Amino acid sequence: MSQQSDKKHPEVPDGKSRFLITRQMKPNEKGFVGYETIWEPFQKEAEYQTPKRP
Repeated sequence: MSQQSDKKHPEVPDGKSRFLITRQMKPNEKGFVGYETIWEPFQKEAEYQTPKRP
């Protein structure tokens, strides 16, 4: 009797917060279900401008 084939993992919807998205990954050969983490940038990068000469 195989326990791996008897276990079914429920499908979890994507988790969304302000700067983070988590997605459920496919189970591996041992039955482990992991989560993928996607970070969004915290700040915007401004374009560099050379300072004025006196």
